[in-house]
Amino acid sequence: MSIDARGAEALNAEAPSRELVADVFARACSSRAAFEVVTGKWASLVLLALVEGPHRFGELRRLVEGVSEKMLSQSLHALEREGLLTRTDHGVVPPRVDYALTPLGADIATRLRGLADVLQGAVSDLDRSRADYDA
Repeated sequence: MSIDARGAEALNAEAPSRELVADVFARACSSRAAFEVVTGKWASLVLLALVEGPHRFGELRRLVEGVSEKMLSQSLHALEREGLLTRTDHGVVPPRVDYALTPLGADIATRLRGLADVLQGAVSDLDRSRADYDA
């Protein structure tokens, strides 16, 4: 057996089985469920808003124009469930609850910020493309 063949054989022996590899394209993979949450319109915007720092519910509602209380609440719950944000109830009257990104949430939000920056920088191209398409 050649050295290359032994090396390939050793790599294959050390590689995890297909069942252990995360695959966002696989319906049953938990990374896909998280991907679906993160790429939801409202959840993405909430993540982007929280990059700036912790916010209260009302602050998020004002920052994310057009989101209803119901959709904001659902998005916050989904992001919290995925471990992307924390909810801190200060136990005071009137109620004070703050939402903040976890380290994983901050990593994802930073990457989303890059995408948002590209899209914001391409507004004139996007508008022109839409107008051309609609014509």
